[in-house]
Amino acid sequence: MTDPHLPAPQRQPLLDQAVIALRAPTQTWSRRSGDMGEAPIDGVYHGDIRHIRGLELTCDGSAIEWISLDDADASRVVFGGLLRGLDSPLPDPRVRLVRERVVADGSLTETVRIVSAIDAAVETTLRLAVTPDFAALHDVKAGLAAGASVTADVVGDTAAVSDSERSFDLRAPGAVLSWRDGIVQVEWDVRVPAGGTGEHTVSIEMTDPGLVVTGARSSAPWDRPDVARRGTAIEPRLGHWLSRALDDLDALRLALPEHADDEFYAAGAPWFFTLFGRDSLWAARLSLPLDVRIAASTLRVLARLQGDATDPDTAQQPGKILHELRAAALEIPSEGVVLPPVYYGSVDATALWVCLLVDAWRAGMPEPEVRDLLPALDGALTWLREDADADGDGFLDYIDETGRGLANQGWKDSGDSIQWRDGTLASGPIALCEVQAYAYEAARGAADLLEALGAEDAHTASDLRAWASDLRARFAAAYWVETPEGRYPAIALDRDKRPVDTLTSNIGHLIGTGILDPLDEARIASLLLAPTMSSGYGIRTMSTDAGGYWPLAYHGGSVWLHDTAIAAHGLARAGLREEATEVVAGMLAAADGFGFRVPELHAGDPASQTRVPVPYPAACRPQAWSAAAAIVALQVLES
Repeated sequence: MTDPHLPAPQRQPLLDQAVIALRAPTQTWSRRSGDMGEAPIDGVYHGDIRHIRGLELTCDGSAIEWISLDDADASRVVFGGLLRGLDSPLPDPRVRLVRERVVADGSLTETVRIVSAIDAAVETTLRLAVTPDFAALHDVKAGLAAGASVTADVVGDTAAVSDSERSFDLRAPGAVLSWRDGIVQVEWDVRVPAGGTGEHTVSIEMTDPGLVVTGARSSAPWDRPDVARRGTAIEPRLGHWLSRALDDLDALRLALPEHADDEFYAAGAPWFFTLFGRDSLWAARLSLPLDVRIAASTLRVLARLQGDATDPDTAQQPGKILHELRAAALEIPSEGVVLPPVYYGSVDATALWVCLLVDAWRAGMPEPEVRDLLPALDGALTWLREDADADGDGFLDYIDETGRGLANQGWKDSGDSIQWRDGTLASGPIALCEVQAYAYEAARGAADLLEALGAEDAHTASDLRAWASDLRARFAAAYWVETPEGRYPAIALDRDKRPVDTLTSNIGHLIGTGILDPLDEARIASLLLAPTMSSGYGIRTMSTDAGGYWPLAYHGGSVWLHDTAIAAHGLARAGLREEATEVVAGMLAAADGFGFRVPELHAGDPASQTRVPVPYPAACRPQAWSAAAAIVALQVLES
């Protein structure tokens, strides 16, 4: 029994019931009324700072009874309510309130309209209470957020609010503003004529000189209605999903200030509104059929930040591709993790960078742009063939050397993600199965590219192919296990070179890379589609027969749709069309169940037990690679 006198444990905020509007690097999280402050996640964020904690709208003389929500646009949400305290005595409600929220890079605009159909004027006062905060995003995530010391200067209908580093300017034409008890009070005296409309607007412009990213300048490169029509022609749900997914991908585009024309996808909202090597690469790769441009620019962004020194504190090594970029160190107190602002703790991003370069080249990336990246390719290949194998066993592996970095450095980066079938944790260094497959594919693809461009120098095509062939042979000898669930590749090799025998979704990433024989690919496909792995809403991260399985475990039984999409992408490349189509059917069921905005992950509960997928309540949304999964679905079903 919990001791009521002890402080409550700090928890990560739940997100599944919140309403989000975004235009990276700015986002708002609210209740279905549009108000903010009730839940821990609520607020207006710009970059890694929550500028505003509370935003509460009230109306004198009437409660606001909220009845509708339209959040079909990533950057615009419309909340609808009734003002029955100001209405006539007739039964039909005839006085409505409409609250429209629009988010742009660094700004928020709220427009409030009272619309009346009664035959008398409506007079009232609208009040908006704005509570500044300036809390760090990672403190919000850890449940430790505490507001900064804030000052405000109110002049007329404008308020300038700041802490020691960040600020925002609030403007509310026609309103009376005041600063009381740490809250900016906005008041409009409203008179709506009979059968008329009254409208008032507040705009907020945010400034953070420490911001390391900026919003995209260009328009999205795809024709969203046309792509949605293509999907609808195949399956109506696919059309809806594509429309929503492309809208979210558009809103998730970012750039670095010093190279503002080179865009990439932010990983996801709310915690990852920045550059993540792995996430940005996979999102660009999965969306490549619609957009070569952002693949090319993502490659350039990461090449500029490619490692050029050896630094254990940042996990940097020459040639290594970045894991994440932030304005300040990221602390995760519950896990003892402290990540520096520029962090390279990713074992797979470097191989994925090479794979994306090869795919983009084959998809039509202009040759001069490809050639400009050859020095970065050389560095990445050197890292793959040398530094990536820390213990000299011939496989790419990882281990955190600082005790403060990520314990696991593949895409399943939670501390308990690499488990034996009995649920015990594997000890590092860890050599993940999919990382060997990425490296194999990268080396062979780079050989083709260098050969075609006549650019063989430090790395020759024959040497790369020989290295890949040796890796493939070593993989076949070391990774296969046989358990009551069947024969399949282990998720990883542990410190003692033992194959960690849990059946996981990681093996789906092997399909289509070339590291497996076609017969083995077909066998793995059948395991992924079996009931222990396929939930009906996507492929589980871990088999239900594993000792550590739990449907709400972050990487131990949940479903990540990007993970499922990677398997579908590989199945299609391997010529396993029926299996790819079956996987996509589960993806569509999940997308439908979430109103076509697919979250970061959801529970692994089977479709046979639940009519809609069960949320993982702390999952981010939208997430770039989850949105890009819709493009994979289109590619599979159109082929």
